[in-house]
Amino acid sequence: MKPLYVLLVLAVWLGLWWLNTRFAMRKSTQWVVPVLFGITLILLWEMVVRLFGVSPVILPAPSAIWARLVTSVPILWQDFVQTIFKGALSGYVIGCGAAVLTAVLIDRSPFLQRGLLPIGNFIAALPIVGIAPILVMWFGFDWQSKAAVVVVMVFFPVLVNTVAGLQATDSMQRDLMRTYSASYGQTLLKLRLPAAMPFVFNGLKIATTLALIGAIVAEFFGSPIKGMGFRISTEVGRLNLDMVWAEIAVAAVTGSAFYGLVSLIEKGVTFWHPSQRG
Repeated sequence: MKPLYVLLVLAVWLGLWWLNTRFAMRKSTQWVVPVLFGITLILLWEMVVRLFGVSPVILPAPSAIWARLVTSVPILWQDFVQTIFKGALSGYVIGCGAAVLTAVLIDRSPFLQRGLLPIGNFIAALPIVGIAPILVMWFGFDWQSKAAVVVVMVFFPVLVNTVAGLQATDSMQRDLMRTYSASYGQTLLKLRLPAAMPFVFNGLKIATTLALIGAIVAEFFGSPIKGMGFRISTEVGRLNLDMVWAEIAVAAVTGSAFYGLVSLIEKGVTFWHPSQRG
């Protein structure tokens, strides 16, 4: 029977693939493509698990994960608030804000540019599994230590992109501002920061996923009895893989929504940039 199951799965996959290509050819229905692709993956996942009798310990079916999601909403919400709102979001705001301010200082001072950027590169190269336990010992087991890990992870990408963005204006544009007798602050606010916005948002979008990863991984090394990382590590030990996948699903949806929100803000702020046209 297994060869028949393989043929059935392949037939469903090829059929949905063909349907997806039809929608992709029409500009008016291109938005359907990612939705249909996601549905295809979930459907094939469900079929493989059920037809081939895959153990739920190895890979639970999407229907089992959904059932766990529906029945565990209070627990998932508690973990979501602890990890996302308290740990990831606070660390994201602090780290990105500090990175932008530091980038302005570096741009103003060549000495800081030669001194801070190599140090930032060194810190960015530190493994999260190495610094997370240290920060947990420094800041305690609550959300503050997770926010500190997120700050360390998001700081350098935003810093590098902002420094590059501040240097994106050419000498003719800066000479024109000097011709108008503009001060450094006026040049920064009216020319250099607006020109740097595409670079800044590039760093901010990279930081969205890093913030989520940092907050979850940091909870593996100590947290209160709540949080997405705590729940994942605990439920893996109990072999409750459906709950683990439920937490992963919440994290994936949250990360995608966070990235999409930053991209939406970027479209409003950098509407003038060629990348936002069409």
